[in-house]
Amino acid sequence: MRKIVVLLFVFGMVFACKDNSQVTEDSKMQPSVKTVVDSKKEEEVPVETKLSVKALNDSLISKGFQTFQYVDAKTKDTMLMQQYFMAFLKKGPIRNQNEEEAALLQEKHLEHLGKMYELGYADISGPFGDEGDISGVTIYNVPTLEMADSLANADPMVKAGRLEIEIHPWWAAKGFKLR
Repeated sequence: MRKIVVLLFVFGMVFACKDNSQVTEDSKMQPSVKTVVDSKKEEEVPVETKLSVKALNDSLISKGFQTFQYVDAKTKDTMLMQQYFMAFLKKGPIRNQNEEEAALLQEKHLEHLGKMYELGYADISGPFGDEGDISGVTIYNVPTLEMADSLANADPMVKAGRLEIEIHPWWAAKGFKLR
């Protein structure tokens, strides 16, 4: 039961921190305008600017990302695909920590995943809802397998041997969000 509560907590933290609005490479470059909400307070409102597919692709390539484009048969839109890295967190060989040690490792694990998200290296992370050998997944938004592997293996749970990492390249269209 405690394990389920911890997993639900992890899942909740990841999605509570995740802003589900569309985030693109240009979101950091969006200008904002100040609007007067009432006579005492101003509020910044982002002005919608959108990079072209070519500009976004060029930006990603300049940072070392793998990409490709295709035209959607239905909408005729040019879709930009980017390579991400999906890290499966599997049960590791060293699981003999006592309850207190395991709880501390879990806390450090969550801190690590939060830091990966805050730094922009991980886009989504969360546990699976069953008791299988694969306990969770993190999708790394980094240019190389080596970088994803290094970040995933820096996780305190992995360092302690409680989890192991298995990473696979994964392609997804830029700009789409979970639904």
